[in-house]
Amino acid sequence: MKLVGIFRHRGTVIQGSTGNTLLYILTSSLFSCCCRCVVAGKFSLRLCIATCLIFLAGFASPAQERFAAIEMNMLRLLPEIPGLDERVELSVNGVSLPEFLRGLGTAHNLNLSVDPSVTGNVTYNFSNARVSDVLMFIARQYELDIRFYGSIMSIYKFFPEVEKPKIVYKKPKIDYQNQTDFLSLELKNDSLDLVAEEITRKTMHNVILAPDVKGKSVSVFIQNRPFDNALDKMALANGLRITKTSDNFYYIDQDNASDKKNKDKNENRFTDNLSNGNKDNTNQNLLIKKTDNNVISVSAKNVPISDVIAAVSKELLNNYFLYSEPKGNTSLYIENASYDEFLNYLFNGTDYTFKTDNGIYLIGERKLEGLRVTELIQLKYRTVEKIIDFIPAQLKEGIEIKEFTDLNGIIVTASAPRMYELKEFIYQIDQVVPMVLCEVMIVDIKKSTLVSTGITAGLSTTPVQTGGTVLSGVDLTLSSSSINNLISGLNGFGSINLGFVTPEFYMKIKALEENGYLKMRSTPRLATLNGHSADLTIGKTEYYLEVNNNVVNNGVNQNILQSQQYKSINADLTVKIKPFVSSDEQITLDIDVEQSDFTGKISTTAPPGTVKRHFKSMVRVKDGEMVLLGGLEDAKRNDTSTGIPLLARIPIIRWFFGNRTKEKKNDKLSIFIKTTIIY
Repeated sequence: MKLVGIFRHRGTVIQGSTGNTLLYILTSSLFSCCCRCVVAGKFSLRLCIATCLIFLAGFASPAQERFAAIEMNMLRLLPEIPGLDERVELSVNGVSLPEFLRGLGTAHNLNLSVDPSVTGNVTYNFSNARVSDVLMFIARQYELDIRFYGSIMSIYKFFPEVEKPKIVYKKPKIDYQNQTDFLSLELKNDSLDLVAEEITRKTMHNVILAPDVKGKSVSVFIQNRPFDNALDKMALANGLRITKTSDNFYYIDQDNASDKKNKDKNENRFTDNLSNGNKDNTNQNLLIKKTDNNVISVSAKNVPISDVIAAVSKELLNNYFLYSEPKGNTSLYIENASYDEFLNYLFNGTDYTFKTDNGIYLIGERKLEGLRVTELIQLKYRTVEKIIDFIPAQLKEGIEIKEFTDLNGIIVTASAPRMYELKEFIYQIDQVVPMVLCEVMIVDIKKSTLVSTGITAGLSTTPVQTGGTVLSGVDLTLSSSSINNLISGLNGFGSINLGFVTPEFYMKIKALEENGYLKMRSTPRLATLNGHSADLTIGKTEYYLEVNNNVVNNGVNQNILQSQQYKSINADLTVKIKPFVSSDEQITLDIDVEQSDFTGKISTTAPPGTVKRHFKSMVRVKDGEMVLLGGLEDAKRNDTSTGIPLLARIPIIRWFFGNRTKEKKNDKLSIFIKTTIIY
């Protein structure tokens, strides 16, 4: 639907749609404004942009319109207040907002007035920023508004207008049979104004209201009754009065006689209570007032509890039975409470309670049989194991609790108030316990390098056979016959005569290099509940022989009894992870890593040595993040040499007069842990 209107702009009548007409007026006004600025020699691009914002604010939100008007006024004041266009270099932290504004005005010669409604602290860093931009930024950030009085700027807190909610009344359910003049009404807190209007419209009987009943709500249900009868009963049920005028108008006003009667009745009853409590109670410190909807107000000052119960029960016509008479006095003031609420307040913090059975209130001590309640409280999200240990000791006083694992619950015997308090606590802690999946990646990298070179010669007790390896690596032992054959081949050259070696002579030539690289990787997955530990153990076992010799002396001979037993020794990698999940799904991991490994044996029958590495840490990660545990590294380097003094140090020659062994080992263990929360 297009809204068409007529507008008059500069003496010209413009007719057309509202949107097109407004656009024409805004465009022409903006053009004329810019032209005047150019003629006056004061053309400013910023001023024109702000003017555009003001003209277009009608199509924007109220907040944008407000800030555009503030900026327009600041640009208008630039010729008079040059401080608005000056640059700012400042950094503040926790400064009061009013003090910040006053300091800014003092530094740049601005007339600022800060309203007491402006509060808060500022923490900002402004560099090369205009004063006007800083004021606009502060106004947006803290919902401020600026009023301009000449060159004075008044800064105050902006409070947007709250639009009052519109009350929408439902259409009353009214049915009218024109042939029989029967009226049906189904009213539930309906507006009397709408009811009268709807009756007049459907029945053609004019119903008018008195000024004092307009806006009143009425409730009644009447099915197929004559019009005059139905209207009269509706008025009677809602404290109204119907008067039919001589010209057949129905006039509805307040039934003052009924109001006065009810008012006098309530006032007389309350006056009696003020003087006597009730007819049978002469205690002047007990005041009771009952309203029509079975709600009561009680005021008591140091009155016996049994007297209060008797007076209130009689006033509300409630039947009760005392298992044991409550002892002690009470002081209380309760307004508009039901009978059950009154008893709850009265017995709260005492040893007494109540229970309803077929409309009769049973009152007595909490521990009595007729007032005890036995229930099964089942848990939905967690196990019943150790749940009793988590219940505070005060909640368990006077209560019998037993675990019932078959139905994952607890059987409780207690009074009704104690039962309610315990159930509320159980429901608070019965929540979903998150499960944490830990993906553990264990990477063990071992690197080793061994270089052994040199020549060894000597005499053995027996002749040595020639043997050894040449490829890969040289590890060769030469016997005396092999050496003599080599010497015989050299003796034939010129005047060389080296002679021969003895049969027990031998020579060893060694040139070996060994490199080792071992990478072991395992990826176990562990799942555990929040706050419970998940353990992983990976290891190996070696056995050694243990020999026991027992000497038995029988007085004549000594016998030696020997026993052998193989015993085991373990070298393990143990990882223990205990996760704790916070409310924002941050996971705190308590990690304990211990690694042990075997070393060399002292002898063939001795047990192997062990070396241990232990790492313990507590880290915090997000859901799905991975953490690396490094630094479990074992590095070993051995460089030994033997040979003839001095000659074993000379390069090249030392290969013939010495042996060298270089050994390097590096063992590095890395553990990656990735956690995932599962509900």
